[in-house]
Amino acid sequence: MALIAHLSDVHFGAHDPRVVEASEAWLRRHRPDLVVISGDLTQRARVRQFREAAAYLERLRAAGLAVLTVPGNHDVPLYDVARRLFTPLRRYRRYITHDLSPWFENDEVAVLGINTSRALAVTGGRINRSQMQIIEERFRAVESQKTRILVTHHPLFALPIGKGDALGGAVGRSEDAVAALGRAGVHLALAGHFHRTYAEAASRMMETAGHALVVQAGTATSTRLRAEERQSFNWLDVRRHNDLELQVIAWDGHDFRHGNRVYYTYAEGAWQARPLRGEAAPPPPE
Repeated sequence: MALIAHLSDVHFGAHDPRVVEASEAWLRRHRPDLVVISGDLTQRARVRQFREAAAYLERLRAAGLAVLTVPGNHDVPLYDVARRLFTPLRRYRRYITHDLSPWFENDEVAVLGINTSRALAVTGGRINRSQMQIIEERFRAVESQKTRILVTHHPLFALPIGKGDALGGAVGRSEDAVAALGRAGVHLALAGHFHRTYAEAASRMMETAGHALVVQAGTATSTRLRAEERQSFNWLDVRRHNDLELQVIAWDGHDFRHGNRVYYTYAEGAWQARPLRGEAAPPPPE
């Protein structure tokens, strides 16, 4: 069993300090094996914002928690055109990490982060062929019983969680990326970007997607909320690569509380939501 806290879109510079403090307290108390932050650590990629984000990560690590991050489009300068074009992720590399393909592995899971943020895409993302090769090569060596997890900021799929629930755009080269995902045998694809919680079997979106479960996180600590959602993050209890409990941890105005949860099993070529003992089968989180 592995416990993973999946946060996203923390947006330091547009954050709520109370929510930041509460998220740290919750993570210290529940002690996941890994904290994943799937991009947009800052609001406008400014030095002060990166320093605040770095201090947050350092406090988590000082508490003994492992952390894996990838950059988001907000971690690329928007208005500083020269920096955006020529050194788009210099500040991310300086204050957060030099590693744009971070890796975490233990006895239960193997987790790979891939950067989808690009200088020329203001909000959208992109994945290139060398990154697809990294995905396949890194997971190829992973033992079969481990759960393979890919982390990106932008989802690889077009999802029904855009404005007005229109399809939110996928990364550039999406079809090739999804095919690489299938060849790599990825079980979970974690992302953010839309500030909406969502989960769905990839095979229901694209026939060539393999057997991944797509899991989107809302915004964990920022004030940039969508629709009626509050700040939230995902809590993943990964028992085997075909057995998963997903729970939304949501801010109630005072603290983070356990919210909706769904138990997933992989059978007959697709992920299925199953009822927890003594409960009716809930809909996927969204």
